[in-house]
Formats: sequence, C-alpha cells, structure tokens
Amino acid sequence: MSLYHQEMNGYTSRDIQRWAPEPPKRRDRTAFERDRARVLHSAALRRLAAKTQVADPGAHDFLRTRLTHSLECGQVGRELGKVLGCDPDLVETACLAHDLGHPPFGHNGEKALDDFAQACGGFEGNAQSLRLLTRLEYKSFAADGRSVGLNLTRATLDATMKYPWRKQENPRKYGVYDDDLEVALWAREEAPENRTCFEAQVMDWSDDVAYSVHDLEDALVSGAVRLPLLSDPAAAREVAATAAKMYCDAEVPELEECFAALRSQPFWPRTLDLTASGYASLKDLTSWLIGRFCMAAEQATREAHGPGRLTRYAADLIVPRHVRLEVGLLKAITAHYVWTSYSETRAHQRDVIAELAEAIAAGAPDTLDPLFRWAYADAADDSARLRVVVDQVASLTDTSALSLHARLAG
Repeated sequence: MSLYHQEMNGYTSRDIQRWAPEPPKRRDRTAFERDRARVLHSAALRRLAAKTQVADPGAHDFLRTRLTHSLECGQVGRELGKVLGCDPDLVETACLAHDLGHPPFGHNGEKALDDFAQACGGFEGNAQSLRLLTRLEYKSFAADGRSVGLNLTRATLDATMKYPWRKQENPRKYGVYDDDLEVALWAREEAPENRTCFEAQVMDWSDDVAYSVHDLEDALVSGAVRLPLLSDPAAAREVAATAAKMYCDAEVPELEECFAALRSQPFWPRTLDLTASGYASLKDLTSWLIGRFCMAAEQATREAHGPGRLTRYAADLIVPRHVRLEVGLLKAITAHYVWTSYSETRAHQRDVIAELAEAIAAGAPDTLDPLFRWAYADAADDSARLRVVVDQVASLTDTSALSLHARLAG
C-alpha cells in the first residue's frame, strides 16, 4: 500500500514514522501491519499465556489467561475500530499490547511490585507496557546503540497508551516512567495534553467489554457464580454496592435498577446447566453482551461525530452512561464472587513477589537473567539498578516466579 493511500485512509506520514528510522522494506505491507506482526511475535506476548487473568492459569483448562484475554480484546477492538474508520491493524495491535507489562499474578502482583519499587519511582503495569515496547523487547536499535524495542510507529505507540502521563500527574493510574519520558513525548508530539487518541479509547473500551463479559463466563463455568443467585435481591444489591465502590460513578439504587433491566433482556438466560445446550446458551449470552456494548458505543459515537473515518484526535468515543454501568456491574460480579474466594492465595502471591524481588536484588547481577545483567552493569545508580530488578521480576510468568522463588527464597 502506498504512503499516499495510507494518508487517504486517515493517517499521515507523521503517524507512520518510527522513533528510529528504518531502511525500506521489500514486502508490500502497511506500517501498521508490520506493527501488529512485531507484537504478535514478541516474547512478552507469549509470556502472557502463563500470567493470571483472574484465577490461576493452571486451575481450570477453560479459564482465560492474560494471553487469551488479549487476543479476545484484539478481536473486539479490531471490529469496533474498523466500523468507526480506524485502521484495524493499528487498533488490534494496541489491544494485543495493552497488558504486556503485567507482572506475575496480575493486579495482585502489580501491587506487591509497586511496594518494592518505591525507591525507583514505583511500578505500574501500563507504564511497564510502554517500557517493553520501546526498550525491553529487543528488536531494533537507534544509531547511538540504544534499544528502541519493537520500534513501533508513532500512531500505534500512542494508541497503546491508556494513561499518557507520569505518576506526578496522576499517582493512581499512569502510563509513563520518568526514564521513558523521551519516547512518550515523541509518540504524543502535537497531541492534546492528557487526552488519549481515538484508537486508544477504542482499545480501552474493548478491554472493558472483553474482560467484563469473559470473566463472567469464566466465573459461571468454574461454578464461582450461579445465574439464579444474581436474581436474588440481596445478592443483586451486593453486586451493585461493589460496582459503586470499585467501578461506577453511581449510587446503589441506580445500579440495582440497571442490573435488573439487564437481566430482563431476552438474551439473559434464567438458568444455566453446563450441558452442550447450556454451553451454547452461555456463548449466546457472551455474544449478545459484546454486541450490545460495542453497538451502543458505535451508535452514540456516530450520532455525535457523523459518518466518515474517525482517527487520531478527530473524535472521542462516546459510550452511553447506562452501558458503562452495565459493564461495571459485570466486573463487580467477578470482583464480589471470585476475588474474595482467592483471598488467601492472593496474599501468598504478594508474599512471593516481595520475597522474590528482595532475593534477586540481594544476589544481583548473578540472580538476573543474561538479558538483564548487561543493563544492571550499565545502570548509572542504585535507582537504575533497582529498576532493572523490577524489570526482571515483571517479565516472569506465574509459573517461573513460583519456581524462581522456591530456588532463591526457599
């Protein structure tokens, strides 16, 4: 595809620039197709196959891992982005990359690693994703010998950034470490301050849709949640209270009403037995929910912005309030019924991360993988050396973290 054709599709020559210039490629692929291939073939994506989504990846063959979630998020994002005029490869790549920085044991491990990393600025999975894409996933190097990671295009890198600011701007959720600021500023050159691009908004909503629906499916199959229970007023009130506390800017009565309206929809099954027909009913439920949430966003966005291609900073994704509340309620079902059942396991996982990080730091550089030893040797100070240890721990899978912990920490 010619550069002119890409520009006519809503993207400019600046959008397809790479941080480190590369020689022309022989095969006729778009810049965004190349980006997608680079993420798909990355070691960081493969490692997500053994990283927690909600439950231990080895607990049940059916349950999602971070990898299967990312693939499903990519499919949702690709289709939603395409109908709104985005380049589908660009949006899918952002979806595939959005969880690359998650450490072992998901958000639970993230909290433990953040506590350990306070002396070097903390840890945040989204900021770690940017660090992987632009530094730690070795493929390309700048003229001065620095690693530039996968060297993705400006538009793709921008689309991966859910929170394009540093900890100083928002300590709770951020996506840029101080020592990765240079590439973040390059990716967002001329972007409106604190505003994510349209493709990143599509990625973010696709992530919410995919994990709210599929985590519910996993909870039903594993037996952690029973459908009839959700129709009980007391149980519904507890779910609404969890949603109000964790996910939604709404009061409990409004959420109860929204939850009742969702359960009254024709596609919501009244019972669910895990026979062949039961599994089919469950698939119908997940399909309907994903379609409902994506079509609502598509229709509201088109009503606000009209027809034509919506790319970069030409528009914002509009999601109706009641749909956001419905997604928040689905998340709350998992949080209320699944997370609480793993409380003891989650406490042990935090201990594993804390003890493992301390053991690696105490024995570094010998306790580091070869790819991290050279970075440790080149680190300018204690803070930089600590960041290398954090990078090492974050790269591990659940399985390798447990194995290494057993060897180093006993």
